[in-house]
Amino acid sequence: MIVKTLSRKLSYHLKAALDNSTFKESSEENPRHIDWIRSSPFWLSHLALIAIYWVGVSPIAVGFCVFFYYIRMFGITGFYHRYFSHRSFQTGRIVQFLGATLGASSAQRGPIWWASHHRHHHQHSDDPPDSHSPKQDGFWWSHVLWFLADKNFSTKDHLVKDLNRFPELRFLDRYDYVVPIVYWGFCFLLGWGLETYYPEFGTNGWQMLVWSGFVSTVLLWHGTFTINSLAHRWGSRRYTTGDDSRNNFILSLLTLGEGWHNNHHHYQHTVRQGFYWWEIDITYYILWTLSCLGLVKKLKPIPKSVRESSRLV
Repeated sequence: MIVKTLSRKLSYHLKAALDNSTFKESSEENPRHIDWIRSSPFWLSHLALIAIYWVGVSPIAVGFCVFFYYIRMFGITGFYHRYFSHRSFQTGRIVQFLGATLGASSAQRGPIWWASHHRHHHQHSDDPPDSHSPKQDGFWWSHVLWFLADKNFSTKDHLVKDLNRFPELRFLDRYDYVVPIVYWGFCFLLGWGLETYYPEFGTNGWQMLVWSGFVSTVLLWHGTFTINSLAHRWGSRRYTTGDDSRNNFILSLLTLGEGWHNNHHHYQHTVRQGFYWWEIDITYYILWTLSCLGLVKKLKPIPKSVRESSRLV
């Protein structure tokens, strides 16, 4: 009987990890309960870093690791955050899907799930209902544990009705590990191709999978999560925002401009988070370039009156 019960639970959690339509709201009374089975791709990716010992390292593997980190970071910052969560610019359906797919390759779940939790965060920033507030729950919860908790696997559908009307976005949410698995397979094939046709680079499929696949993805998780944790604790405050959001130059470099977090919480609707020319915001520069090419349009600016209001300094 015990074996059957455990088998059913294991089967459910594995199905839920592969197909989010099978997920049911947890009856777990503990709001901090971690679903270790369903979140296994996350911690298994961390364990996979041990494989560095066997696959070794090469300059090209590290180079692609960094390259894919920043390319996929743009999928998160430019599309998951500034487009899907805040609608700070407009684009067509094809570019919307490509941006969503790029973001999905980061293994941070689907665009609808991501946007729903981020909109909820802005409604309750650093208040008790906030899913990832270091003020309420401490550093480790706000940085990573909230992402693994049972209560946070479901999508807050009432906040993302504008996104749920797109079946292709619902597909990415339902099967949110399809794109990461395809990406990891691509990394292996890239390394295999380099080993076969350009052996002088000194890499192979397994090395590229570990570095460009797992190392890059783990760094991307924690790079993104620093905005939830460190950017509400470390940095300067320009505006009175009602929360603990901070501006942090170092985090802005790691996250392509997301480190100007106090600016963002002051006015979340603009496409630009670096409000002044000296605040480096690479995501904005890329989106501006895409607008010049006609791929995106109607980038929402920061009104001068808003930029100069509610200032602390």
